[in-house]
Amino acid sequence: MNIITRLGSFAGLILLLILFLWKGTMDSLNLLVESGWSLLLLPLIWFPCLLPATQGWRLLFGNHAPPRFYDALIATWIGRSVNNLLPVASIGGEMVKARLLHQWGIPGLDAIASVMVDKISQALSLALWGMVGVGTLLLLSTDTQLALYATMGFAVLMVCVVSFAILQRKGFFGIMAKLGGMFTDSETWNEFSINAEQIDHRIREIYHAKGKLVSAIALRTFSLAFQTAELWLACYLLNHPIGLMEAIMLKSLTMTLSEIAFIIPNGYGIQEGAFILIGSILGIPPDVALVLSIAIRIHDFIFDPMGLIALHHLEHKHLQRKQQVASDQGP
Repeated sequence: MNIITRLGSFAGLILLLILFLWKGTMDSLNLLVESGWSLLLLPLIWFPCLLPATQGWRLLFGNHAPPRFYDALIATWIGRSVNNLLPVASIGGEMVKARLLHQWGIPGLDAIASVMVDKISQALSLALWGMVGVGTLLLLSTDTQLALYATMGFAVLMVCVVSFAILQRKGFFGIMAKLGGMFTDSETWNEFSINAEQIDHRIREIYHAKGKLVSAIALRTFSLAFQTAELWLACYLLNHPIGLMEAIMLKSLTMTLSEIAFIIPNGYGIQEGAFILIGSILGIPPDVALVLSIAIRIHDFIFDPMGLIALHHLEHKHLQRKQQVASDQGP
């Protein structure tokens, strides 16, 4: 998987470079420079979307106490940074979130179970948000063939996500542990099997709280929809204003396409190609579409490196605490 994600990262960057060379690098860069410092407003508009996403995750702790909102927010930010900047197939950041919560006092089994169900919540909300984009596409365009292909793609995505959710409820970790136990009988593996069954139990607890799960998906979907405001403002600042319905369609479809390509960190190249394709339906020139895609990545350029720096700082502090405890206990 590590090799695949590295290849995906390389392919995404190559695609991004090709799109810039194909559609005019200087025109795009000039348009970006001409917009000036006003584009720095975009991260301020985007940041609040983390709040409902964080609260949605906090609902997914079953019968156990959730983490403090501040801790969950920091973990969400750092996990997102890991997924966006590192070749971890969009799952490494979830494991980092669980690890951070465990360091801050949340039982490890609860943290792991919550991020596993939260990943399903994210995927379901993405599929729902994508269908909203298809609906607006049908209202705004006569390109029914594109809408048909998009609908088929989201239907496949929904089937895959629901199937994995059912597998989780049936005891995914326990099943994997039993399969592994067929090839080894070590004491360590037996301990892993016990932990796997406990994780499965906690996951089932989360799924049994249907009201909280539905609320979590709703909050995640709202978080995605809220980001439309950033895109709408970016179009205005780039002197290519569009209506709310157009902004919803453009944001929904481009975001969904880039997120589906999870092997490529942050959908580099995929998002830009999607903006050119979907933007053409709205009459947005290719060079403007490229700049628009870069503009709504400004928050990534600001927050994601800071997230990795924060992770390094937190891991360093955690290591120091462990060393201090070992030192206090003596030889």
